[in-house]
Amino acid sequence: MRVLIVDDHAVVRRGIRAYLEVLDDMEVAAEAADGQEALTRLDAMAAHRELPDVVLIDLLMPRMDGATAIGMIKTSHPDVRVVVLTSFGEMERVHAALAQGAAGYLLKDAEAGEVVAAIRAAAQGEVFLDPAVARGLTQEIVSPPTGLASLTSRERDVLVLVAEGRSNQQIADELVISERTARTHVSNVLRKLRLTSRTQAALFAVRQGLVPPRA
Repeated sequence: MRVLIVDDHAVVRRGIRAYLEVLDDMEVAAEAADGQEALTRLDAMAAHRELPDVVLIDLLMPRMDGATAIGMIKTSHPDVRVVVLTSFGEMERVHAALAQGAAGYLLKDAEAGEVVAAIRAAAQGEVFLDPAVARGLTQEIVSPPTGLASLTSRERDVLVLVAEGRSNQQIADELVISERTARTHVSNVLRKLRLTSRTQAALFAVRQGLVPPRA
């Protein structure tokens, strides 16, 4: 299976490449240093019908972060599977990556065998989660937070902007994310707060003291 490695640290890319290339069923199709370069490489490979099976991607990178890149990859190349390999295991980042279409989420302290297992699982249409991430998601199901406490810090930012009357595109511009990511955040806010409209969200924000009442 063909893999595109996306990480802003060259030493990380080289290490992953060196390990994968000794495996009979793995081929490193290309490398990219950020999300924007990954999209450029994917478009070029698509033109020659040589898309990779899996993209292995970091989250925090310059120019375009991993979560935004995942959403754009899945929009442009829906058959390509994406696995996150990052140092950050906060549930906010996990939710963002999975919401954008990631088929796996691993932390960088994972064993090499786990990375390979995640790539193989993704290529077969399965989802592979780091044990620590899986525990966090399970805990949320068993004891889910409610109300304002259920929102991530980014979702609180989005709630405030919604209450200020911003559109999805304006929210995206303010937070330097894609419009699709902003739309996903707004949907998550409404779902978690069990609201059905942006007006209800604005009223909730006022009641919680997040924004002053409009004159």
